Amino acid sequence: MSDQVTSSLKSTSARKPKAYYDKDFQVTDAYRQTLPDMQNCDSSEIQGANVPIMQVGISNFRLPLTYLTKACEKRSLETSVTGTVSLGADAKGINMSRIMRTFYDFKDRVFSLELLEEILLRYKREIGSSRARLKLNFNYPIVQKSLRSGLEGFQYYKVAYEGFIDDLDRYRRFIHFDFVYSSACPCSSELSEHARAERDIYSIPHSQRSKARVSVEVRDGSDLPLEDLQQLCLEALKTETQVMVKREDEQAFAELNGAYVKFVEDAARLLYEQLDAEPRIRDFQVTCAHLESLHSHDAVAVINKGLPGGFTADTRDFHDLIC
Repeated sequence: MSDQVTSSLKSTSARKPKAYYDKDFQVTDAYRQTLPDMQNCDSSEIQGANVPIMQVGISNFRLPLTYLTKACEKRSLETSVTGTVSLGADAKGINMSRIMRTFYDFKDRVFSLELLEEILLRYKREIGSSRARLKLNFNYPIVQKSLRSGLEGFQYYKVAYEGFIDDLDRYRRFIHFDFVYSSACPCSSELSEHARAERDIYSIPHSQRSKARVSVEVRDGSDLPLEDLQQLCLEALKTETQVMVKREDEQAFAELNGAYVKFVEDAARLLYEQLDAEPRIRDFQVTCAHLESLHSHDAVAVINKGLPGGFTADTRDFHDLIC
């Protein structure tokens, strides 16, 4: 190998960075100023169409947050957070970590729909966006008493608090609430009774575990505890699944299903009736799924209040309504 080639290889080797993590390295303000910022580069470096993005941010960062029960007791619950902001044309991107860092400034507060507005205003101010959205997903426990035996157990409800703030700082707040219930089929019930009456044949009508996802927009200045929303669903559908049961409770549940048979259409309309009469609720949408035991497919229904600019009962993905 010639001296020239050897010298070139040595020069290249000398410029190669070390594969080494320096745990003792201290970052100074001067060093921090030298770090590249790819989000705030020139708009000529935008890839693809130079158009606004409606929502951009981070999803499913988790932490324990504190919520208040209706009785003003504190509950610490694991929460999955999604935070997004709008991004205008000519902007390369946002500082994603700032969404989480800003949220963490509030982590020791008691979380409510009102607090989401305060956080969203901070997002708009610190990230420089015109719109912002937050969604908190958590499982909320409510004590349920058995139907006849007096036992108690925790029923868990899948809940999401959602807040959205627009260009004019108009704030809208939503609760998404999953309610699991039993749906006994009216058709199967009548056919079973027909077999008994006409042919003295014993038969069992079918029922199935079912789920309603209730999304409500809470009026400004109103407080809607999750316990109250659960009671609205219970009053509408009656046949909530049970936690703790003895034989007398199982018999009671069979009687309850017999007293309140319902198709998926009935379930949607029963919930509509309850939610429409609640003055604290401005707008709502109900999505029901009955996981049929007769069929290998599900029966589904969507209904909404129908306010201009509100929820729209469009085609929905029902897969995540599996109980």
